[in-house]
Amino acid sequence: MKIALLGKGKTGGKVLEQLIAENIPHTVFDSKNPPTLESLKGHDVVISFYSGEVFLSYLQVLMDSKIPVVTGSTGMKWPENFDILLKEKKLPWIYASNFSLGMNLVHQMILIMKEAGSILNDYKFSMHEVHHTKKLDSPSGTALSWQKWSGHDFPITSERLGDTIGIHEIKLSTPTEDITLKHEVHDRKIFAEGAMFAAKKISTLAPGLHQFQDVVQSEILKGKKHL
Repeated sequence: MKIALLGKGKTGGKVLEQLIAENIPHTVFDSKNPPTLESLKGHDVVISFYSGEVFLSYLQVLMDSKIPVVTGSTGMKWPENFDILLKEKKLPWIYASNFSLGMNLVHQMILIMKEAGSILNDYKFSMHEVHHTKKLDSPSGTALSWQKWSGHDFPITSERLGDTIGIHEIKLSTPTEDITLKHEVHDRKIFAEGAMFAAKKISTLAPGLHQFQDVVQSEILKGKKHL
């Protein structure tokens, strides 16, 4: 497997470290070496951590390359009917706002919290997230995902502090108790590990636009079958 790595910033740099450590063939593309149809030839998977705006500017080139794509680019909206377009081109792509594998365990926990109304009458959700000062989107894509998973509309407060990688905390409160679920990232390496997991799985997927969480959840469910 040969990887085309788009972007070597804070997270892309961690992917690069892992590629080197595992001796995986790769090419790094950045502003000095932009991806083209010719330069992408011979690669098996694209991993992108470009900013959303930059990633969208290369969307056509990536589709024309006919190479599966794993992207963690955020702060963007997919073109309308993009999933259908990928299916027509017989291309599998995976995207995520957060490539933490542990975040998918959090997903399962929030799905349980979602059912609070089956046993509680007076309750409410709230959430707080913290990221580094250079993160532009607020609230974060991950925070919005948590809100969606919970099935409730609740306030999200955001804080941008120093070089904080990512802290997300959701609270379910009643007049008599609080239940808090917190996920804190200590090293961006977790995002690189998740992106590499996706790159190794993508060849087994049907064409279309896949959410990373769905890919991981299928693996978790496989494990449940053995319990």
